[in-house]
Amino acid sequence: MKKEITAEIITIGDELLYGQVIDTNSAFMGQELGNIGIRIKQITSISDDKQAICQALTDAISRADVILITGGLGPTKDDLTKHTLAEYFKTELQLHQPSLDDVEAIFRRYNRPMLEINRQQAFLPASCTPVRNPLGTAPGMLFREQGTIIVSMPGVPFEMKRMMQDTVLPLLEQEFHLPKIIHKVVQTIGIGESFLAEIIADWEDNLPSHLKLAYLPHLAGVRLRLTGRATGSTDALEAEMQQQINQLSQLIAPHIFAHGEVTLEEAIGQLLKARNLTIATAESCTGGLIAHKLTSVPGSSAYFKGSVVAYSNDVKQAQLGVTPETLAQHGAVSEETVKQMAEGVRQLLQTDIGIATSGIAGPDGGTPEKPVGTIWIAYADAHQTIARKISYNKTRLLNIEYTTLQALNLVRQSLPVAVEE
Repeated sequence: MKKEITAEIITIGDELLYGQVIDTNSAFMGQELGNIGIRIKQITSISDDKQAICQALTDAISRADVILITGGLGPTKDDLTKHTLAEYFKTELQLHQPSLDDVEAIFRRYNRPMLEINRQQAFLPASCTPVRNPLGTAPGMLFREQGTIIVSMPGVPFEMKRMMQDTVLPLLEQEFHLPKIIHKVVQTIGIGESFLAEIIADWEDNLPSHLKLAYLPHLAGVRLRLTGRATGSTDALEAEMQQQINQLSQLIAPHIFAHGEVTLEEAIGQLLKARNLTIATAESCTGGLIAHKLTSVPGSSAYFKGSVVAYSNDVKQAQLGVTPETLAQHGAVSEETVKQMAEGVRQLLQTDIGIATSGIAGPDGGTPEKPVGTIWIAYADAHQTIARKISYNKTRLLNIEYTTLQALNLVRQSLPVAVEE
């Protein structure tokens, strides 16, 4: 059996430890390494401190085949990584002319003068293999120590990602005999992790040992990922995994909105396009987030016509046709109001579908009858108007995000009825 190749990630920067910057680099690197068959063993975040960098590196070399380091390669005095690595590997900095050419080209492109501290970024440890950074002024560095490959890259995400894709991942695939990894993803919504696990328990218990299932919960559902590894041809494994996914899909069909790495708004867009339907939104408590989600999908102009953010009752009446009697008798947060909003925006913007929200996102504004987290959503088309009540008292932003997902899911669930009639 081939040895499993493992990796560690070291992220450097006080800003990470203080929470001023969120570490998205580790998530990206972990995903990309997993895709080529390298298992992440540990992720370590440390400060801009020479001793901490050296200790983390020594520990990682003792237990990993690959070490990826990000951060601390900038031109300022608090960027210690390059000088620390040169000292650690007992080598000197020397000018790397191709890196200097890249740095000079960047400054010429933006018509800016290049300072000496920028020129110094082209000085690299003599024993490293430079890793080109086509998007920034800080080159990467590759070292080999005790059979371990160490790569240091900038902490700027788009620079690191480009270096990973252009240089690091191809090098690792060439260096190691890696298994081929296949992932099959099933996207679900409207069901919690524990309920989902109970439904598919027998199926999961009967999975062969070389297939692993991961539950990845999100705000309104669960992303299921089935992973298999192949040392030779992937055809047999691909067929076997698809058969398992077909069995799984039969068990949880009502909760599946997509297969693969597809967002809910992308799935809704595909449904609307396939049926040649248009949609508009009337949003109160979500403040336009549903419209934002829908229009974040390329090509959404084919089905999305517009939105009315009706935050006040005046706008609900004047733009969407909600009657004063409805507001007086039932209030803005009610089934009756949200139905009229969905119907009103559909008529106003001449679309096939109208979707509406009205609720109390918090943290204030609740009453004993309608506490914070009381939200109504509605769907309207030419044949029906459907409203649902949500009770989800979390933080304001979570309430808004959850409502948006539930509104999109209501579209998904209601569309088949709309097109059959």
